[in-house]
Amino acid sequence: MITFLVSIALLVVGYFTYGKYVEKTFGVKERQTPAYSHKDGVDYLPMGQKRNALIQLLNIAGVGPIFGPILGALYGPVAFLWIVFGAIFAGAVHDYLTGMISIRNRGAHLPELAGKFLGKVMKHVVNAFAILLLVLVGTVFVTAPANLLHNMMNSWLTLPIILFAIFAYYLLATMLPIDKIIGRFYPIFGALLLISALGVGASLVFTGAPIPELSFTNMHPDNAPIFPLLFLTISCGALSGFHATQSPIISRTTQQEKQGRRIFYGMMIAEGIIAMIWAAAAMSLFNGSAGLNEILANGGPAAVVSEVSISMLGAIGGTLAVLGVIILPITSGDTAFRSARMIIADYLKVSQKKVASRMWIAVPMFVVSFILTKIDFTLLWRYFSWANQSTAAIALWVGAMYLFLSRKNYFIAAVPATFITMATFTYILNAPIGFGLSLNASYILAAIITLAVVTAFFLAARRGLQREIPLEEELKSTA
Repeated sequence: MITFLVSIALLVVGYFTYGKYVEKTFGVKERQTPAYSHKDGVDYLPMGQKRNALIQLLNIAGVGPIFGPILGALYGPVAFLWIVFGAIFAGAVHDYLTGMISIRNRGAHLPELAGKFLGKVMKHVVNAFAILLLVLVGTVFVTAPANLLHNMMNSWLTLPIILFAIFAYYLLATMLPIDKIIGRFYPIFGALLLISALGVGASLVFTGAPIPELSFTNMHPDNAPIFPLLFLTISCGALSGFHATQSPIISRTTQQEKQGRRIFYGMMIAEGIIAMIWAAAAMSLFNGSAGLNEILANGGPAAVVSEVSISMLGAIGGTLAVLGVIILPITSGDTAFRSARMIIADYLKVSQKKVASRMWIAVPMFVVSFILTKIDFTLLWRYFSWANQSTAAIALWVGAMYLFLSRKNYFIAAVPATFITMATFTYILNAPIGFGLSLNASYILAAIITLAVVTAFFLAARRGLQREIPLEEELKSTA
């Protein structure tokens, strides 16, 4: 219990200390934001800070900060360390930099930012990566809530009907102006999310749940290696590339740069707290990793969510908690598809003011996603995890390049970028879905590749200084 409470405290302290340092390093300005300079009434329009913060939280907090920590709980309390230090020094930095750099560049998405700061080739690479990730996210965030709803209703409503209803909602949320559905209902959903998470957390504390204390021992029943698997299993809640695709959505509705720390850095810390609560619940309520592994084998993370919610909060409170967990992926799935539409539109330079222009981009994505729902969820999750953390590495390298060219402390982004680059290459070299090499061979080869990536970064950074890449779009000052 002490480890759990200290971890929550560290996350909060991290927001007020390291978060301020990151903000100071970046250097906010009193300048016009894209919400005003590019206002179109669809994707670009100003919304208030509280509204934006709740939307950002729901955008980034899919099933990742719940399902990921539940699966990561199999490793034991070492998972707490990654959630705390990952959120403070990697995830929140990642979210803040991608959001703020996007604000400085007319709300541009990651592929365009990568092309500008890492080279034109990277624009095409990241564009393909981002769209792949977003379609996978959208698919994962259709199947997960559909299964939860199917179970909660005792299967009286068929799964295909539930899938169809979620897809129908996604299409509306993807097509309509951001203030019509997302801006209007997300604050309500956000309140439900926070109430359900805090309810489980408070119950853990007041009932004296046997949350294990810090240990560096690998408690995974299958002895799966902590590195790299833990760092890909727990992504949302610690560090997630998916967030780099979501922050630009809110960068187009942010009123002032000084709101960025609360919206981008702060909401990642909030997601870290949610992840801590669910990891602690999974570790303490099933008699250790073996018991947790058994329930995961029989019903997956969704079964753990239902069991934890009902046992900790009772029938009514548990149902509300499950509803909160259902809302999480749905409110990330819709913005995943919305973000994919915006990225494709930016890449093809297609204006999104007309509904027809949005429709012909959106509909094919939903067709592909529906086909992917037929694939095993576990396999989809593995590909999602790898694509997700690979995208996080790219986004952190973009942030590091921006700071390097600004002659500011780029290590705040370069260090976590190097770490997650090593983790993702080790994973794909070793995993059955990748190259299937031995773990030792994967470590060595991944280290060599990571060194090459770091070298390429510094060579590109020096060329960038010589070319004097413009760091931001010229906008009117609000001073």
